[in-house]
Amino acid sequence: MIDRASPMGLSKQCGLLGVSRSSQYYEPKGEGLALMRRLDELNTEYPFNGSQRLMRHLRREGVTVGRHRLRRLMRRMGIEATYRRPRSSAARPEHRISPYLLRGLTITRADHVWFADITYVPLTEGIFYLAVVVDIWSRRVVGWSMARQMPTQLVRDALTMAVMRRQPKHGLVHHSDQSSQYTSTAFGELCRSAGIRQSMGSVGDALHNALCESFFATLETELIARQCFATQAEARREVFGFIEGFYNTRRSHSALGYISPVAFEELNRAA
Repeated sequence: MIDRASPMGLSKQCGLLGVSRSSQYYEPKGEGLALMRRLDELNTEYPFNGSQRLMRHLRREGVTVGRHRLRRLMRRMGIEATYRRPRSSAARPEHRISPYLLRGLTITRADHVWFADITYVPLTEGIFYLAVVVDIWSRRVVGWSMARQMPTQLVRDALTMAVMRRQPKHGLVHHSDQSSQYTSTAFGELCRSAGIRQSMGSVGDALHNALCESFFATLETELIARQCFATQAEARREVFGFIEGFYNTRRSHSALGYISPVAFEELNRAA
């Protein structure tokens, strides 16, 4: 017998009893039960999807359902959107851990300190990784790269874009976590060749990279949660449009006096 109050959870109980999870839902109307069964199937196939994405899937199948009803059913079934940051592998023993260089540092200009991090963009099938480099002074995404895997080349490509675009002076600080991508010999050599000093936060300390976390949260809320990307090409195109066509050039930031990063840089350049 299924016990909904049990800490074991509905899915695990159904598995032990050999019954489907969808068989435990009941709604008076037949179409309600059918919708629940389909939601259960979609949640199994796409476990990270929220109501927006699930509604898009249903509409493609010709099923019309209101957002409020869909959310109500999802709550009843225990379905919720999940966005998890990728867990980058820890630095290897032979990799170089850089010191934390931000303590007591006053940032007064563009290309003084860059923050870097990695997240992922969910696709209909699989995920697509995104590495970014953000100027801490203007909040502008100055470099980014996307790939199916998460090797060192992903972060090297993002930094290379940033360096080619901005041509920073020697001594710029590049801050990141201690994941293997940023502690690798290849990435360290790229920084040294560009005259960039590496800075790293302590393991598990998200506060040091709060700026990148803020950008990723904005990306998830304003782009990823609103669309369902079928292919890598579609995801790359939409992320490009969001970063270059909206976030950098048109989105207002409270920390910048409610103007965009590009407008902030131009205003201070003129001043």
